[in-house]
Amino acid sequence: MGRRLDTVSTPARLAGPGEGIGADELALATRNHGLPLEALRYDITPPGLHYVLTHYDIPYVADDRSWRLSIGGRVRRTLDLDVAALRTFPQVTARVTMECAGNGRALLTPRPVSQPWLVEAVGTAEWTGVPLRLLLAEAGPAPDAVDVVFTGADHGVERGVEQDYQRALPVSVALGGEPEVLVAHTMNGAPLPPQHGRPLRLVVPGWYGMAHVKWLRDVTVSAEPFTGFQHTVAYRLRERAEDPGEPVTRIAPRALLVPPGFPDFMSRRRVVRPGPVTVHGRAWSGRAPVTAVEVSTDGGQSWRTARLDAADGHRWAWRGWRHTWTAAPGSYVLVARATDAEGHSQPLDQPWNRGGFANNLVQRVPVECVAGSPGEAT
Repeated sequence: MGRRLDTVSTPARLAGPGEGIGADELALATRNHGLPLEALRYDITPPGLHYVLTHYDIPYVADDRSWRLSIGGRVRRTLDLDVAALRTFPQVTARVTMECAGNGRALLTPRPVSQPWLVEAVGTAEWTGVPLRLLLAEAGPAPDAVDVVFTGADHGVERGVEQDYQRALPVSVALGGEPEVLVAHTMNGAPLPPQHGRPLRLVVPGWYGMAHVKWLRDVTVSAEPFTGFQHTVAYRLRERAEDPGEPVTRIAPRALLVPPGFPDFMSRRRVVRPGPVTVHGRAWSGRAPVTAVEVSTDGGQSWRTARLDAADGHRWAWRGWRHTWTAAPGSYVLVARATDAEGHSQPLDQPWNRGGFANNLVQRVPVECVAGSPGEAT
C-alpha cells in the first residue's frame, strides 16, 4: 500500500523549549535567501540580493514564447495571452518594496517551525508590466464577481495538501488603481530572473510577498470566496491551531539599519570606532506612508528622531533615514522604530502568532565601540 501525502508532508508545529534550527529548516534556509543588510544602501535592490522565497520548485521555462496566461471564470470573454501580447497593452513601471510575511519568524519564542527568517526577507525593485485592471477590463468581470484567483506553475505538497501555489485578491483590489496591481514581466529593466517568477508574476504593492504570485499562468474571476490552502489555511494570523484566524494582507511598518562599522565573522556583532557614526537605513509600510523613524542607542530606553530622506514619489517603496551618533567606547544596542501616517508603529515587545507572520518587532543591533586601528588586537 502506498504512502499517503500526509506522511510525506509534516503538520505545522512550534519548536520545543531550547530546540535549535532543524535540518528541514536549514534546508529551507539554503534554498531561500534574504537581503544582506549592507545592501540596504541601494535604492533599488540588485536582483541577486533581493530576498527570495520559493514554496516548491522553480519551474524551468526554456522559452518565454511558449508561456500562456489565461484569464477566465466569471468573465464576459476568456483571454489567452502570450508574453508578446501582454507587451502590447499599456505598460507601467512601479518601484515596490516587497517583504515576506514571515520576516522575523526565527526571532520568536516559541518559534514557529518554517523558513527561519531573521529580518532580511525584503527587497525593493522596479517592476514593469501590465496593470491587472486593464486585463480584467478586457475580459469583463461579471457583476457577481467576488475574488480573483491567481495560479502559479510551482507545484508541491504542504501539510498533506498537493497543490499549485494559489492566492486570491478581492475584486476591489484587483481592479483598483491605488495600489495598481501589475502582471510583471520585467525586474529592474531586465526580464524576470527564474527565481523571481520568469516569465510572469503578480506584483501587489503594499501587500506581503505571499500575494505576489510567481510563474503566473492563470487568473480566474470567481463568484465565491476563494478557499485554497494558501489563503484559508496558511498565511493566517492565529493564536491557536483551531482558530480560523485573520488573513495576512498589508505590510506592517518596519525600519532596518544598515549595520554600522564592520562585523565579527561568526556573530555578526558590529564594531565601530569612537566619534561620529552615521546610523542610517530604510523604512516602509504597506498601510500608509512612513512619517517618522526614531533611533535608540541604548536598547530602546531613550529615543532620537532620525531625518527622513525627501519623499521621492515612490509611494510603495522604502524611504531612507539617517541619524548621527557620537560613539564612545562601550557596548550598545542600536534600535530603529518606524511610524506611518495612520499612527501604526513598531512594537518593542514581541507580537506572536502561530505562523510567525507580520511580526514587525523592532530590530536590535549589538555594537561594540572600540578604540584602536585596523589590525590591532582588541
